Amino acid sequence: CCLTQILVHIITWNVGSATPPDDITSLLGLHVGDGNTDMYIIGLQEVNSMINKRLKDVLFTDQWSEVCMERLSPFGYVLVTSQRMQGLLLLIFAKYFHLPFLRGVQTETTRTGLGGYWGNKGGVSARMSVYGHTICFLNCHLPAHMENSDQRMEDFESILQQQQFEGQAATGVLDHDVVFWFGDLNFRIDDLDMQVVKSAIDNNKFPMLWEKDQLNMAKDSETVLEGFQEGPLKFSPTYKFDVGTNTYDTSGKKRKPAWTDRILWRLRATAPALGAGKRGSISGLTSGTKVTQHYYRSHMEYTVSDHKPVSSIFTLQVRHIRVDIPLVTIIVEDEWNCVADAIAKFKMAPNFSRSSWDWIGLYKVGFKHHKDYVGYVWAKQEEADFHRQEHEVTFTEEELPKGSGDFILGYYSNNMSTIVGVTEPFQVIITLHCFLEVKTMKCVLS
Repeated sequence: CCLTQILVHIITWNVGSATPPDDITSLLGLHVGDGNTDMYIIGLQEVNSMINKRLKDVLFTDQWSEVCMERLSPFGYVLVTSQRMQGLLLLIFAKYFHLPFLRGVQTETTRTGLGGYWGNKGGVSARMSVYGHTICFLNCHLPAHMENSDQRMEDFESILQQQQFEGQAATGVLDHDVVFWFGDLNFRIDDLDMQVVKSAIDNNKFPMLWEKDQLNMAKDSETVLEGFQEGPLKFSPTYKFDVGTNTYDTSGKKRKPAWTDRILWRLRATAPALGAGKRGSISGLTSGTKVTQHYYRSHMEYTVSDHKPVSSIFTLQVRHIRVDIPLVTIIVEDEWNCVADAIAKFKMAPNFSRSSWDWIGLYKVGFKHHKDYVGYVWAKQEEADFHRQEHEVTFTEEELPKGSGDFILGYYSNNMSTIVGVTEPFQVIITLHCFLEVKTMKCVLS
């Protein structure tokens, strides 16, 4: 039973209806290690619901999804799933080679605004099993204002109760091996007046503010928060700034600075936590899931919103329980030099449930999501296939790119709504001369 370490980069940002900034490279940490991260989890709040005209005919109707895909796809990250509820948006990206091992992907939404009728507040989540371990990512936007701390806790409990997933394993959020809870949780700093808070920030005296942070205080009394962990808040409160600046609110409202934007995690309580020596930074279960937080920080350079984005990087150490071979293995030559080479062979695991609507897509390296293919062929099941160990599909010239490049084949399962098998990158170098030869041959035959 071998161990896999998954590097997970989580971002939360209340974007205040702003359009995306020109450059989100530093937010994604792409200049550090360029692409070492395995998964990106991006939770946004207050995304503008106005459909961007330029994108109205494509799959994704918001600029934030487009910008994140544009920035991440060149590094090999593919959008696994996304969930939108009014201003709340959750995007899950993973390196393409992890796709076959992310299974049972489901999403949920819960409205809590206006007593559950309005989706401006609430939670959106995505769950999946990662190499056999169940993980849930929950992005929340809880009620605002200093006096609503109890209401925030009630709404969080309501979200947890209402979000139920299908299947035997992990039907509720807290049933998962690991839960990441993040978003604009809107908890404020109690009791201290504005000048005291600002002075503590200016003098880096954050521990004094931690004691009065409503979420920290709630951890002592709220049973629903049991097991949730958070790294130390060593960055300045991320709310509320004058837009375009790093200056705390100078408007008539003069909102007191607060750590409204948070990232927490929880391991399912089946065994005592391990490695408790490093205050809240490492935790694990005997089931083989271990979570290590590497950093927890804000990004002051972004000024398009009255909130600053917050990010954290975690290592998930998981044991391969049952999931170390893909459901579908695709075999392909290193190069396709002419149309006749465009053949893919594939084998299926015994437990794989095939559908006549399954297909194999040809993807350019750097593809954005499962529908971003150059061409595809149906992986239809013929009667003669039932006893075969190996199957074969052929791409016609219509499905092939007119030019050379690096490509990947992916097997899309209709039953599972996900890619369950991928190849390593291979080269397609089919010349115009080769296409003309095929056309000539067709003419002769007809």
